[in-house]
Amino acid sequence: MLRIALPNKGRLADEARDLFRDAGLEIRARSDRALTASLGDEFQALFVRAQDIPEFVADGAADVGVTGLDLIRESDRPVRVVADLEFGFCRLAVAAREDSGVRSVADLPTGTRVATTFPRIAGQFFAERGCAVSVVPISGAAEIAPHIGIADVIVDLVSTGSTLRVNGLKEVETVMESSARLIVAERPDALDAAQRQSADELAGALLSVLRARGQRYLMANVPREQMPQVREIVPGLNGPTVIDILNGGSMVAVHAVVPASGVFRTVSRLKALGAEGILITRIERLMA
Repeated sequence: MLRIALPNKGRLADEARDLFRDAGLEIRARSDRALTASLGDEFQALFVRAQDIPEFVADGAADVGVTGLDLIRESDRPVRVVADLEFGFCRLAVAAREDSGVRSVADLPTGTRVATTFPRIAGQFFAERGCAVSVVPISGAAEIAPHIGIADVIVDLVSTGSTLRVNGLKEVETVMESSARLIVAERPDALDAAQRQSADELAGALLSVLRARGQRYLMANVPREQMPQVREIVPGLNGPTVIDILNGGSMVAVHAVVPASGVFRTVSRLKALGAEGILITRIERLMA
């Protein structure tokens, strides 16, 4: 059984559960406080802090994990990213007080104190920029640090920037961008052959859901004589599927995967060519 370390709370936890459910891996736990849960016959979920997941995976306590790229880099543990899961988007940024006059990290004087819960990443970032700062590790609530004299600036996670603004801070520079990743241990012997196959199947199932998002399945009956124009409108993944309709005469059935963002315009263009019986459906999973 493949052990999968998942975040136990927060936005990463909620979105991870949604993705696994959409991939057909419903989390079945005895209670909301359960530390483990079944994900079917082949997978077991372990619920731990997101920041501890790289450690769990690297040390073999879990075979696979889901956590943020920021936490992976901060941990500096030997793990390998298998897939970008395309949720939990945020960025790690340098922020200063709005009245500080700091416009970029180049404005920071020698000895500037930087409060952060990401001391490793922050230290590397400023070292690469040639900034001689003093990194002050903290456990949380970085936004308050510049107001109570703990530090001059902070390095913290930013999503919309509203929390910074509420606390009288402004974003100065982006350190890195992050999203949720699927990881395994870097060691070649971390997984046996059966576990590697299960991990590959898990990654494939999750990625199939991600590919399907933002896509729609379109079906329409169109005049046969309009097929050259139809191919331009609905190219699909590898060209549209064209099917003869029983007793359809001059009409053929066209099936294709199309971007959801432009489906309204696609339907309008098909109707202008004389298309009938147009049907648009969501796609649950899309295999490569």
